[in-house]
Amino acid sequence: MSDNKKIHFIPPLPPQREKRVGIYCRVSTNSMEQLKSLSSQVSALTRLVAANPKWLLVDVYIDIASSKTGSSRKEFTRMLQNCKSHDIEIVLTKSISRFGRDTVEILDALNQLKNLGVRVIFEQEVLDTADTDNDLMISIIESIAQAENESRSENIKWGIKQRAAQGTSKLYNRKCYGYYNDEDGNLAINESEAKNVRLIYNLYLQGKSVLGIVKELERLGIKSPTGKDKWSKRTIDVMLSNEKYIGNVRLLDDGKHSESCQEFCV
Repeated sequence: MSDNKKIHFIPPLPPQREKRVGIYCRVSTNSMEQLKSLSSQVSALTRLVAANPKWLLVDVYIDIASSKTGSSRKEFTRMLQNCKSHDIEIVLTKSISRFGRDTVEILDALNQLKNLGVRVIFEQEVLDTADTDNDLMISIIESIAQAENESRSENIKWGIKQRAAQGTSKLYNRKCYGYYNDEDGNLAINESEAKNVRLIYNLYLQGKSVLGIVKELERLGIKSPTGKDKWSKRTIDVMLSNEKYIGNVRLLDDGKHSESCQEFCV
């Protein structure tokens, strides 16, 4: 008699995703380049969570700084509140610089999260607060922050120099008394103000002191650049030393200086 035992195959249960994870991303401006960076941050970190069978993605927190929102970090605050409510056990972020704006803010947030038993993982630096000594973490954050500040400063100077060399720097077209910005953003002469600039220079060439020029302008009833009846000595000093009035724009070689010439003057 044959043995007809039936064999039932029981498929393995999928692993339980036990750890609730929140992703935090931040960019400093709402420019197209920064928004692309933000999209890349979210995609990369989402894939990282999905690759860990024990992690469950609960929420994504995104802060975008702009002229309208200023320095507000509403999503960062919401994330901290969710951690306090024990909705989040792990915070995953791209880097230390994306997590906070300065060392003090970063350390304060990390201390809060440590007291709540929440891990913070910095993907770029391969740092996990659950595995890193607190003093070592502080030392690492401070050194990285210092290096990033130096790098940022050099990048800013480099950008200024490149725009100056290409003639695209906005510093060239910064408006001053006697000029206005036309439809293309270029400097153009404001004739009603330019005659006052010429008068100031003529008075100076005639031997008038700065105080003497101030008194003459007030005697003639000419209002200051801010529309006041009184002129300050500082205003006259700045105007007499402003190279734009002879057609030049000067930018410093250290990132603030290079020279270029505007083809007109008041």
